Amino acid sequence: MKTYMANNQTVERRWFVVDAAGKTLGRLSTEVATLLRGKHKPTFTPHVDCGDNVIVINAKQIELTGNKWDQKKYYRHSQYPGGLKETTARVMNNTHPERMVEFAVKGMLPKGRLGRQIYKKLYVYAGNEHPHQAQQPTLYELKG
Repeated sequence: MKTYMANNQTVERRWFVVDAAGKTLGRLSTEVATLLRGKHKPTFTPHVDCGDNVIVINAKQIELTGNKWDQKKYYRHSQYPGGLKETTARVMNNTHPERMVEFAVKGMLPKGRLGRQIYKKLYVYAGNEHPHQAQQPTLYELKG
């Protein structure tokens, strides 16, 4: 019996919409990363991008537990000496709420060429409107 190996020509991709309203950031991100990677499919192949496209809506209404709104920090650097900037999760949610979900999911994807290719299939929006109606996405209910 030969082991099945998916390739780019045989992969069937679907579109999913995930509603982030009232969901915890980490628990949402793990399921979105699983969908993007394709691990929910029986035809999963580790070295092939066999995942689906995921649209996350209502990123502004994401939840964090404990004191993470004030203690969780996001860092960026300007590449100049002393150019390290830090932002709390509360400020990040007010200014760029979609980045919180993007950073969390990106950290759960493989590093390298395959991870960058998978990451391009993630679309995050702060509100509940998205411009992907033509792809006829189906609503994905999160576990738990």
